[in-house]
Amino acid sequence: MLLVLAALGIAGGVSWALLYSRQFEVRSVVVTGTRLVPESEVLAVADVRPGTPLIRVNTARIAARVLTISQVQSVRVSTSWPDRVVIAVRERTPALAVALPGGGFDLIDADGVVVRSAATRPRRLPLYTAAAAVSSLRGDPDVAAAAAVLGELPAWLRPSVTSVSAPGPDQVTLRLSSGVTVMWGGADDAVAKARELAILMPAHAHYYDVSSPATAVTY
Repeated sequence: MLLVLAALGIAGGVSWALLYSRQFEVRSVVVTGTRLVPESEVLAVADVRPGTPLIRVNTARIAARVLTISQVQSVRVSTSWPDRVVIAVRERTPALAVALPGGGFDLIDADGVVVRSAATRPRRLPLYTAAAAVSSLRGDPDVAAAAAVLGELPAWLRPSVTSVSAPGPDQVTLRLSSGVTVMWGGADDAVAKARELAILMPAHAHYYDVSSPATAVTY
């Protein structure tokens, strides 16, 4: 009985310390991984209140709130005893540029989410030509396919791509700075397609279709 009472007393003391002791209250919130999103915005949306017992901090709810920021792709929230909450953010990365009717560009990621806007198109981001408005590109499989193809292009080809179109996920078309058009197709067989294109390009044609490497076409 004495052992049971002692154990209960210890458990009660630990619970009291975790729930009510000021030693285990939130005193600081650390945000990492932000470049585009202001740290102040993450802190405001996370809404972690100083003085909250660390044991009562709901990391899942905090993460869900931070994910409402459009530029945030993923987030990991953890507690660091005795008094700290850490919010590790992974921001979205622009993959394509979309021209706006009034001028300027929206820079979108592989999910079609607008990461930021720019007055001029960054040279490293090809222009994505689409019939749909940029507001409807979120979750578009054609955008995802275009970004996937760009990610698989060899280093000798990628910098020369100035624009990309994708009427369908398996119909990604590249336009190069030289004026050449390359029908790449889908994101599969990238190594074989690049090898076939490298063999064909000395012909100095205007159009190359390597969507099916075994039956490449040029004219």
